[in-house]
Amino acid sequence: MKNRKIPVSLYILIPLIFAGVSLISALIAHNLTLYYRETVAQSLAPVYWWIIIMALLTLLCSVLVLSRVLKPVMRFVKISEKMPIFPSSEGGGEKNIKADPAYYAEVFDKITDILDKVEAKELFPAIVGQSLIMRNLFSQMLKAAPTDATVLLLGESGTGKELVATALYEHSRRRGKPFVKVNCVAIPEGLLESELFGHEKGAFTGAVARKKGKFELADGGTIFFDEIGDMPPATQAKMLRVLQEREFDRVGGAGSIQVDVRIIAATNKNLTDMVKTGAFREDLFYRLNVFNIHLPALRERREDIPALVDHFLGSVEKGLRISPRAMQLLLGHPWPGNVRELQNVIERAAVIAEGSIEPGHLPPELHGDAGVPANRRGADEEKPLDERLAEIEKGMIIEALTRAGGIQTRAAQILCINQRSLWHRIKKYQIDVATLKK
Repeated sequence: MKNRKIPVSLYILIPLIFAGVSLISALIAHNLTLYYRETVAQSLAPVYWWIIIMALLTLLCSVLVLSRVLKPVMRFVKISEKMPIFPSSEGGGEKNIKADPAYYAEVFDKITDILDKVEAKELFPAIVGQSLIMRNLFSQMLKAAPTDATVLLLGESGTGKELVATALYEHSRRRGKPFVKVNCVAIPEGLLESELFGHEKGAFTGAVARKKGKFELADGGTIFFDEIGDMPPATQAKMLRVLQEREFDRVGGAGSIQVDVRIIAATNKNLTDMVKTGAFREDLFYRLNVFNIHLPALRERREDIPALVDHFLGSVEKGLRISPRAMQLLLGHPWPGNVRELQNVIERAAVIAEGSIEPGHLPPELHGDAGVPANRRGADEEKPLDERLAEIEKGMIIEALTRAGGIQTRAAQILCINQRSLWHRIKKYQIDVATLKK
């Protein structure tokens, strides 16, 4: 018979040990007191000595238990601090972890943060971003991916909705089965129905043979509708039937076709407003909006800009780097085109730059209002001065932290301010310093 190990929580074991020691001590002390009072009528000194001995034994027991529990923890903390991936302390001195138990929580939080980033990078290698807002996005994706629930991706143009849809498919139970992409804008309105549902031979002029539609091709797998907000109203009604009944008719066909597909849809439009105006069917919206995921704009996660720039430069054979001043301009730009716009800017700069990308290699709109097109300038001009200055200040802080490898003391020196002032600004702008540490 094999020895069975029964796991017992330390939250139960340690209190039980001390409670047992206290109970035994109290019972023995009580019996000794009765014995000396009733039988031997002598001094109670032996009782006091017993209490002292038991107190020392309890102390020794607590030290042994704590050393047994804390020794591995302290060893783990010391080893972690020596690892290159672990952020070095910024206080300018060696922390006494034995005298500061709260330091354990700080270390474990940092380790958890590092592991969280590693997990995100391993699970979603195609999506660059380790800021807190992106890690929250990854968490939502992991919840939605294993299910067959319809997912609606919301976000501005250029935020990477197609990448997220692909990642959802790759982490789903339908991975390895068909993954069909449909861009509702790219297909002419007159051909969209035929593209989605297929057609029979002779259904219309030019239909010389039977053709399977996107839904048939995606049977058993996943179908992704990009820019679904641009789907014509007539097609929306037939789309609703597929979502409700999981069946459709080919154009010119006589019988219904059953399909088993998972649907992922994306749009950069406000479908709620479109429902109110009648531009989008309300019943279809509710069918699509089972699990919605909002993709953040690039200006909401500026901490990821340095990593994105490195990623785009990594695909350039010239081995370019970017100057601090040019990075500062990138961090201060509002990026109305989001990641797609940033990629285009870096690729353009890489063509004309030699060795290093300087401010002069960047488009005029990144240098200030003088070169900003009118259609982009209006949105910034509507912002209050304090808000625009705050964006510039936040960009400068992120750029300094990036250059300093996330070490706040060095970043404060770069910015010529004291560390406490920098700390307050980091907290004010909710900058995730951990994502900027090298």
